[in-house]
Amino acid sequence: MNRQQQLQHIQHSEKVWDMVIVGGGATGLGTALDAASRGLQTLLLEQADFAKGTSSRSTKLVHGGVRYLAQGNIKLVIEALYERGLLLKNAAHLAKNESFIIPNYTWWDGPFYTIGLKVYDILAGRLSLGRSQHISRKEVLRRLPNITAKGLQGGVVYHDGQFDDARLAINLAQTSIEQGATLINYMRVTALQKQQNRISGVVATDMETGNSYTIQAKCVVNATGVFVDELLQMDAPGSRPLVKPSQGVHLVVDKSFLGGPDAIMIPKTEDGRVLFAVPWHDKVVVGTTDTPLDEHTLEPVALEEEISFILRTAAQYLTKAPARSDVRSVFAGLRPLAAPQEEGAKTKEISRSHKILVAASGLVTVTGGKWTTYRKMAEDIVNTAVQTAALQARPCVTKSLGIHGSMPVTNRSNHLFVYGTDQQNVEALYTENAAWSQPLHARLPYLQAEVIWAVRTEMARTVEDVLARRTRALFLDARAAIEMAPQVAALMAAELHTDNNWQQQQVADFIAIATHYLLTA
Repeated sequence: MNRQQQLQHIQHSEKVWDMVIVGGGATGLGTALDAASRGLQTLLLEQADFAKGTSSRSTKLVHGGVRYLAQGNIKLVIEALYERGLLLKNAAHLAKNESFIIPNYTWWDGPFYTIGLKVYDILAGRLSLGRSQHISRKEVLRRLPNITAKGLQGGVVYHDGQFDDARLAINLAQTSIEQGATLINYMRVTALQKQQNRISGVVATDMETGNSYTIQAKCVVNATGVFVDELLQMDAPGSRPLVKPSQGVHLVVDKSFLGGPDAIMIPKTEDGRVLFAVPWHDKVVVGTTDTPLDEHTLEPVALEEEISFILRTAAQYLTKAPARSDVRSVFAGLRPLAAPQEEGAKTKEISRSHKILVAASGLVTVTGGKWTTYRKMAEDIVNTAVQTAALQARPCVTKSLGIHGSMPVTNRSNHLFVYGTDQQNVEALYTENAAWSQPLHARLPYLQAEVIWAVRTEMARTVEDVLARRTRALFLDARAAIEMAPQVAALMAAELHTDNNWQQQQVADFIAIATHYLLTA
């Protein structure tokens, strides 16, 4: 993936694309892959970096949604469980089977959740990841040595998927390009082009150079997540908002707070929300919250009440509970939930199902959805676009299309496993420069070679791109990421042929963002 090469594909204003996709998160990237693999001339434009927003800030789960089952949304659960199974096959290096334990503190919790999760297993069918079962109090304490023992009756084990969201986004971008799509990050759509009141293309500005491009298209897809209403306003000023953003916050702590490989799922907290504690890259992610917001930005910030809620709830279930000083990173993400029709609906009651709308102008907009079902969302979007714009496309092939890098991984002790089939190519960089085999920080495993690889092959343009999404340093240990920034900037500057002023500005910009990931005592 090379940005300069991708830019060359939009130099000719007379070219007419079958589809221009606005938004480079899970939905947009999935749509680009689906469209390109069907033979459509596909262009994706992202105003910042791929997965900069919601799609890099999830709970890191590929799941059917146990709570949606409790709500009776069987259709969504069946769809998500099916897509979960496909993702674990098609991105085998990034998605894996994770065991979850629900601790039971009342006698009826055991049979209640055991029966419910048996239904979950049945709905998964042949793509089930493992059998749910009730386990004894003794077994729960053995597998979760830090769990609160007082009042513990037993537990229920079930299986779901766990993955690296931002790494999957990059691999989807690579796969899309391999299928013939053009993808450009840091390219902001500033206007929609129309002919006879029908969408005929977009105007986009290169955020690095300021250059403007007029791009013709038969169909434009609005896959901008929490920002969908901004594009809708360009199309039809005064349109009613389609999205009600909800903020989810996660805290990252050391793996000692779990004490084993199992995750914990608390099905009902003090306000009815679900809380997870999930092993991830040798740390534990604890979350999430569900806070309705009236405003949204590219860099949402965790609210003090959200942080307190997570720490307070964790303390109810863990003997050794994390304190503020134990939090390595805190990150916030916005969910683009479909706005409710009636006033006063709570965000946890708003449907996670995706919705596709076609405007009178032909603009195709998607709202809602989640990472687990990104592939099905993309298939539905392309089907709608094909019908709307009378495009000539082959049938969908993504059910069995392997994602770039996919391979079975039996040993995840080497953190480079996330590169899958590219791991050997990353390691080959050591022969070019032996220093590149050295780690960037003592507390994290990331190597200098990964910075070089990110710039050369993964379209990383900023220090934040490398430390937040190509590696996950910012999400795992914000303080360490800040300390790594000057060296990362120097390595990038040599590759991008930039000067010392660029390095200093990059470090300053990164620190300004990373400070919000630090939790002060």
